[in-house]
Amino acid sequence: MKNIQVYFKFEVNKVSFTPFRVPIVPQLKKNMILSMIEKGLRIDGRKPEDIRPIKIVTNYLDKAEGSAYVELGKTKVIAGVKMEVGEPFQDMPDLGVLTVHAEFVPLASPSFEPGPPDENAIELSRVIDRSFRELGAVELEKLVIIPGKKVWIVWVDLYIIDHDGNLLDASMLAALTALKLTKIPSYTIEGEDIIINKESAKTTLPLKEEAIYVHIAKIGSHFIVDPSLDEEVVADSRIAFSISRDGRIAGIQKMGQGGMSVDEIIKAMELAVTVAPKYFNAVDLVLNKEGNEG
Repeated sequence: MKNIQVYFKFEVNKVSFTPFRVPIVPQLKKNMILSMIEKGLRIDGRKPEDIRPIKIVTNYLDKAEGSAYVELGKTKVIAGVKMEVGEPFQDMPDLGVLTVHAEFVPLASPSFEPGPPDENAIELSRVIDRSFRELGAVELEKLVIIPGKKVWIVWVDLYIIDHDGNLLDASMLAALTALKLTKIPSYTIEGEDIIINKESAKTTLPLKEEAIYVHIAKIGSHFIVDPSLDEEVVADSRIAFSISRDGRIAGIQKMGQGGMSVDEIIKAMELAVTVAPKYFNAVDLVLNKEGNEG
């Protein structure tokens, strides 16, 4: 394993599995998918290392402080960021708060059910939240208004509106883009009251680190990136790596029921590191275009 920095700690035998409800794929389709991968192709014409086309629309929600709409193939996600004034955590009085929430819109998939977020939605939000926290992506110390009393709370809401596999990568792309676009409303302090003025000048949310996720599926003895829903269903095992812009591994999330050897994890990690710049380039391209137009 060359030029890969590991930025996290993990302990063996402390892995949780989340139920994954997906449509049943006929055995014939599974055999076809595996047969094509063995020839270096996939059912949608991609090579194993290819990601699907990416479309990013910035400032998608008018009422949010930052937002983005992302299409990764046919998977579609909306991310919105809201800034609110609140109280800090008691054990972190001099830090702002970052919270990620995910909602699986029932119309996005037959496997999504109405009601409160299920285990899969909770897992998605926690995995993304943890990645930002491990890297210290948002400079939470700069979000303090009155030390120990009032801070900015950054709410990142993710809405899955169409599910065709790899929700994690698509959601992370949307969340990162929305955070990079987020503007903090101006305010004045009157005693212990915070008066927010969203019509006046705003400052950019302070970010010091960036990360994306790269989702790898193992089918047979082969590894593919950005699996579609059909590929997720037939995969023997799946794993995702949170990768910083400078190539550090900030986290690993094991998904599905199958296992992987240490050598297979390293192989998947090396593949993920080579793919990560494609995601960052997609974000940079749309933000640079917006900056030039502005």
